[in-house]
Amino acid sequence: MKHSKIFTLLALGAGALMASCTQDSPITVPDPDRAPETTYEKETGFARGADVSWLTAMEHQGLKFRTPGADGQEKELMQLLRENCGVNSIRLRVWVNPAEGWNNIDDVVVKARRAERLGMRTMIDFHFSDTWADPGAQKIPSAWQDLPFDDLTKAVAAHVVETLTALKNAGVTPEWVQIGNETTPGMMLPVGSVDNPKQLSALNNAGYDAAKSVFPEVVCMVHLDAGDQSWRYDRYLGILDANGGKYDMIGMSVYPWWAEAEGQEGGWRKIMNDVKNNITYLKTTYSKPVMICEIGMPYDQPEACAELISELMKTPVEGIFYWEPQAPAGYNGGYTMGCFDGGAPTAALDPFKQKK
Repeated sequence: MKHSKIFTLLALGAGALMASCTQDSPITVPDPDRAPETTYEKETGFARGADVSWLTAMEHQGLKFRTPGADGQEKELMQLLRENCGVNSIRLRVWVNPAEGWNNIDDVVVKARRAERLGMRTMIDFHFSDTWADPGAQKIPSAWQDLPFDDLTKAVAAHVVETLTALKNAGVTPEWVQIGNETTPGMMLPVGSVDNPKQLSALNNAGYDAAKSVFPEVVCMVHLDAGDQSWRYDRYLGILDANGGKYDMIGMSVYPWWAEAEGQEGGWRKIMNDVKNNITYLKTTYSKPVMICEIGMPYDQPEACAELISELMKTPVEGIFYWEPQAPAGYNGGYTMGCFDGGAPTAALDPFKQKK
């Protein structure tokens, strides 16, 4: 998803929580070197996930989180998701040279180490951009814009190797790696557009091969938006298959509330059923496993969200990742698809607590 946003400070205070961030060394809390009091074992099987890439910036801004209920207690977000929401996996985005430092390699390593200490499985989401990459924006990083194509593929590979090596040195072994984020129109446009299929496939393979060179067992996936629309997947996967493109898994985004908001017949449940059908179609047609890398519903519709997640958990997917569940309503310029209210989780993620 793409969001240009500003956060209204909540619960500002506690000077120890205030930190600084540079591109070289983002400073975050809590201390990533401090081991948790509880020893956690990593789970296998279905991934019950959350993308919490905003977390360190939120902590820098003073945002706090608490357990559900009137007497909810303050708790670190990842531990809260692990112990109170059934989450066993964390997804983190990587930007190449972000203006404010958040989501650069150092920041990603800090968050990944925290997830690792809580026994969380990790997905690394390469955007191959300095900022948001999605169907509306797949912009080449500024430092790569004038590179000849062969050098651009080398830059992609070097960025992946640098990131994953940093994680490896920090004791983190990602289970999944996305080669691009919602790359429906291609990546690093116009060079890697779907209209340049050979170049798109070469860029994909540069990332794929680089990831395997650091972690041979890591699962590499392509990730597209609109999980209800099979034509998008046929176009992209058809390009890769016709040009030697490599991928291990198919990732999708699912945000069905737009249909409800537009008054479309069947609303979000129609989109949900189309997603179910597409999952079956993709697995049958391409013989690859499918992951829901992003899902979201309005924060004030927790029962509908729980129904959506519960129904999709019955499909043959490898897991479901909620996108930034901790985001308060209106965060960063208007994001309303979190599933926390007043800093505490709603019932939206309850199906995660029932899945083993």
